Amino acid sequence: MQRPRFLPDNFMLMLLGTVALASLFPVHGRAAQGLGWLTTVAVSLLFFLHGAKLSRPAILAGIGHWRLHLMVVGATFVLFPLLGWALKPLLSPLVTPQLYIGVLFLCALPSTVQSSIAFTSMARGNMPAAICAASGSTLMGIVFTPLLVGLLLGQSAGMGDPLSAVGRIALQLLVPFILGHLLQPRIGGFVKRRASLLKVVDQGSILLVVYAAFSHAVIDGLWSSMPLPALAGLALICALLLALVMGLLMWSCRRLGFSKEDEIAIVFCGSKKSLVSGVPMANVLFAANVAGAIVLPLMLFHQMQLMVCAVVARRYAARGQPPDMPQQAVPGRA
Repeated sequence: MQRPRFLPDNFMLMLLGTVALASLFPVHGRAAQGLGWLTTVAVSLLFFLHGAKLSRPAILAGIGHWRLHLMVVGATFVLFPLLGWALKPLLSPLVTPQLYIGVLFLCALPSTVQSSIAFTSMARGNMPAAICAASGSTLMGIVFTPLLVGLLLGQSAGMGDPLSAVGRIALQLLVPFILGHLLQPRIGGFVKRRASLLKVVDQGSILLVVYAAFSHAVIDGLWSSMPLPALAGLALICALLLALVMGLLMWSCRRLGFSKEDEIAIVFCGSKKSLVSGVPMANVLFAANVAGAIVLPLMLFHQMQLMVCAVVARRYAARGQPPDMPQQAVPGRA
């Protein structure tokens, strides 16, 4: 029996369980310090494996479509931040100040890799371009995200120097990714054959970082300062951002004459935000006592983008498809 589409996926349930665990049993003291080291190692290992998995032929196959890549980069690092900034007077009263900082942080994040590619495949879009665009977005985010967050927030929310953050994020994410990619000819096949290993490291590293971030936030009184109406307002903001970006991308692609396959890649790569990159970046960019609240918008947006994109991908896939042709399964996470 299939899970109803409106229910969260297994990974989202694990995330919610991790938040609950951190709320009831927050880690502190030496244990928190040890957990911090463990999360750093886990995230670095994750990006090492992602680098090892990404094949050079896939990059070369999709790198030449510069108009498509420009659209994805523009949506990810220009359109999203502009919307978050421009709508702040209208939307910020719906949530707490910390949550809107999280919304602005969300707007500055790179695209996802796995789910962007998976949804593009499901919708029968331009796969080589999607692989290149999503992977490139992740790498560009290592530099662009701290700088954009610095522009949008200044020195608020316990944020340090953005330029210093670029170096720390590059050391934790980019260096392992490059090392993994350099070793791709030797270990790429091994990594691809053991997709379950990547999934465990992928999800496990995020859960560790979320547990650490929420532990700090709970100790500092996160839930006592988080009114329930603010969470409802946050859901509305995330839904509005996703709808605006997806709608604008679809409209722009059709106005600019992109093929349907290219439109699919642009919509799915340009409208996503990466939980894999975002959670460790928040851990680097923000003070430990506020990082938990700041990743809440990302966690909500993550689930929302999966649910909405699953529906959109099915509609794209149905174009010219015989009625009895089976549809692909929905990807479980980003």
